[in-house]
Amino acid sequence: QVRLVESGGGLVQPGGSLRLSCRSSRNIAEFGRMAWYHQAPGKQRELVAQIPTFGRTGFTDSAQGRFSISRDGAENTVYLQMHMLKPEDTGVYLCAAFVYELGRQNDYWGQGTQVTVSS
Repeated sequence: QVRLVESGGGLVQPGGSLRLSCRSSRNIAEFGRMAWYHQAPGKQRELVAQIPTFGRTGFTDSAQGRFSISRDGAENTVYLQMHMLKPEDTGVYLCAAFVYELGRQNDYWGQGTQVTVSS
C-alpha cells in the first residue's frame, strides 16, 4: 500500500507563492510518473503538472510559466512550486502516483491540501 501525504497549502494573496509537498511512503523512483491535480470548488479534478521518472515534465496551459514541479528521491517527495497565484487557483491540490505493476496500471492518491488565493 502506498501513502501520499500533501502539505504546504494555505491562504495566500493574489500574486503570491506557495510550495506544496507530497511525501510518499514508497520509493518514488518506482513510479512511472507523479502528478499534481487541482480540484476547484464545485468542479472536476484537473491535471496541473506531472513529472515522469524518465522524461520531461508537463504542465497545463494555466500552470505553464507560473508553476514548476520537481522531485527529491532521497526524501521520496515531489514538490509543486506555485508563483503568481490567482484566485482561480483556489481549491484542493492532490498528489497522485502512477505505476504499472502486476500487469495493470495502478494509481495512488493523497488526501489533498487546500490552497486559497484571496485578498
